[in-house]
Amino acid sequence: MMANPQRGEIALRIDGTERRLRLTLGSLAALETRLQAGSLMGLAERFETGRVATADLIALLAAGLEGAGECIDEASLAQAEIEGGASGAMRAGMSLLGRAFQPLEDG
Repeated sequence: MMANPQRGEIALRIDGTERRLRLTLGSLAALETRLQAGSLMGLAERFETGRVATADLIALLAAGLEGAGECIDEASLAQAEIEGGASGAMRAGMSLLGRAFQPLEDG
């Protein structure tokens, strides 16, 4: 199952299995509430400025997994082996947010 960038998806290898992640409006709303970000822009700014805790990153990745229909909760994700370790997880999180805010291409 390959990630489809046109749908805002990214791929991340978790425990040796490639998973899709995608932020839907519902998963963004839940993440905004979960992280008490106050707004969608507040959520984006939090990650852009690097003021992000590991728990925030886990919540973001879990929201992306849920948005793509993958079933891995935050507790399981916290124990999982993520390709690239913490820096790989952060790159994936930033890419995921970037895709969510990227304008769709015509055509």
